[in-house]
Amino acid sequence: MRVENFVEALEADFFAGVPDSLLKPLSSYLMDNYGTDAQHHVIAANEGNAVAVAAGYYLATGRVPVVYMQNSGEGNIVNPAASLLHRKVYGIPEIFVIGWRGGPGQKDEPQHVFQGEITLQLLDVLEIPYMVLGKETELTELRRCMADFRHVLQQGGSVALVVKKGALEYEGKLKYANSYTLLREEIIRQIIAVSGNAPIVSTTGKASRELFELREQQGGAVREEMLHGRDFLTVGSMGHSSSIALGIAMQKPEQDIWCVDGDGALLMHMGAMAVIGKAHPDNFIHVIINNEAHESVGGMPTAGNTADFAAIARGCGYDEAVSVRDMQSLQEVLQRYVGAKGLRFVEVRSAIGARIDLGRPTSTAEENKKYFMAHLAVCE
Repeated sequence: MRVENFVEALEADFFAGVPDSLLKPLSSYLMDNYGTDAQHHVIAANEGNAVAVAAGYYLATGRVPVVYMQNSGEGNIVNPAASLLHRKVYGIPEIFVIGWRGGPGQKDEPQHVFQGEITLQLLDVLEIPYMVLGKETELTELRRCMADFRHVLQQGGSVALVVKKGALEYEGKLKYANSYTLLREEIIRQIIAVSGNAPIVSTTGKASRELFELREQQGGAVREEMLHGRDFLTVGSMGHSSSIALGIAMQKPEQDIWCVDGDGALLMHMGAMAVIGKAHPDNFIHVIINNEAHESVGGMPTAGNTADFAAIARGCGYDEAVSVRDMQSLQEVLQRYVGAKGLRFVEVRSAIGARIDLGRPTSTAEENKKYFMAHLAVCE
């Protein structure tokens, strides 16, 4: 289905959400037509944030908004969907557009498997009626379903369109870029060079994939559990890597713990920085690689181009927080941080892009956990 026809059938002129690879045609259409004009389109920090922004739009205009997300974001909408939108509370109607990763018969990454299994069940629990869109769905079917959904929306209920892979098409081609030159893989290579055997917790997306492949390049005759045991690859649970690293750092006070974060992930649950600052482990090194984009799902922009993450870190109680954008400055900061004490933060501004032959971890999530825990057990 052409995304132009899809959007027309929704009869909406306000969209808020978090980008998803399956919904890239929708995101590209919105960027082509609205960009990030907040009157019509807000790329939110997380899905709950998108629900709340859309609710504000409804309260101000009386018109029904659209909230888009990957199905992994359903967990973030449970609270506002149940305690804000539901007809037993305020009765605020919204149209959810949900990319269905890990759907039936679809081979997908481990973080999507269980989420895919419970996608429709969560909507049932939230009393949100839905329609599933696949490649075979006709526009007439969507229009007929939306006509039925209008009755639900008029009564203060919300509805959902669950989109399978390939269901939407868009001919527009957008290319996202910024002015920075450092590549994320080279930044991670520098972290590996100075961190030694220190544990690294890396965020979801391409950062963890690059970390895994850089370790593979070091491999030789080293056993896999020794090679990858230093790294916890947070393949799902976007935005929670820094909290995982905090939990480790508090239990391993004599060992530096590194967190390799991203701008989209940090923004998704930025309150974690205040908690980290309050706990104040002096063995925590927090690196955020900021390319101002949701690169893993298509490159749509984040709010990382306007946020001053170093100032936020200082405001949250980090001992040292700096921002760099060239290799020499990065190397100087990393060398200074190694072996020092204190809660340390560095934002590295980076280019958008990765190797076209970038692979994925070949070990399972369960194996990664086992190797990492074994490394932590002997790590002092």
